[in-house]
Order: sequence, then structure tokens, then C-alpha cells
Amino acid sequence: MAKQRGSCNSGSSSSRGCLSNLKCKCGTDAVDADCGFFKWIGGVREIGDELRFQLFEKETTIAELEMQKQIVEEKVKKLQLKKENMEEDLQELKAEVSQMRIELMKSSRNEKNFSLALMLSWVLFGIIVMYLK
Repeated sequence: MAKQRGSCNSGSSSSRGCLSNLKCKCGTDAVDADCGFFKWIGGVREIGDELRFQLFEKETTIAELEMQKQIVEEKVKKLQLKKENMEEDLQELKAEVSQMRIELMKSSRNEKNFSLALMLSWVLFGIIVMYLK
């Protein structure tokens, strides 16, 4: 007849943990092979149920991680599209800035030409006024 030291509940993760709690009628631990003691620890059905439950937990974890991976991949795709759009906008802005610089240089040249023309016209006006006096 076997005695148990402590309790071995069916919720334990391993049936080996239960073996260390069992004692043979001769007083040795149940893991002692010399004694010849034998007792099923939980039925095969209980072990199978526990293994199926563990498998279900692992599959659930895998499914959750796959969903999280899919969400992250979708976010990455959205960010890549945003990046591409921003790069296109940046190129357009660079082109606009270049065009504005060209126009600014042209207007600066025109301003200098107009200033020079104005000065010459005043000088010419001054010469004509002096000549007519």
C-alpha cells in the first residue's frame, strides 16, 4: 500500500513531481526500481487531457503572437506609405525652392538693371535741364 507525503494535485505541470511524493509500503521512495512497487500516477486520460490543455495554451499563444505580428506588419506598411508620400512631397518642395531661387536671382538682376536705368535717366534729365538753361 502506498502512502503520499503531501498532496499531488492534478493541476501540476508534470507527473514526475507526483512521484517524489509517493512512498512504497516498504518505506522507500516510489522511484526506487529495486522495490518493484508500481502505481499509476493519474490516469493516462488525465495525462492526455493535461497535454491537450498545454497544447491548446501553446496554440493560443502562437495565434495571439501571429495576430500581433500581423498588426505590426500593417503598421509598418502604413508607415512606409507615409514615408514614401513624404519623400515625394519633399522632392516637390525642393523643386519649388529651386524655382523660387532662380526667380529671385532674376528679379535681383532686374532690380539692378532698373536701378541703373533710373540713374542714367536722371543723369540724362539733369544734362538736358542744364543744356536748356
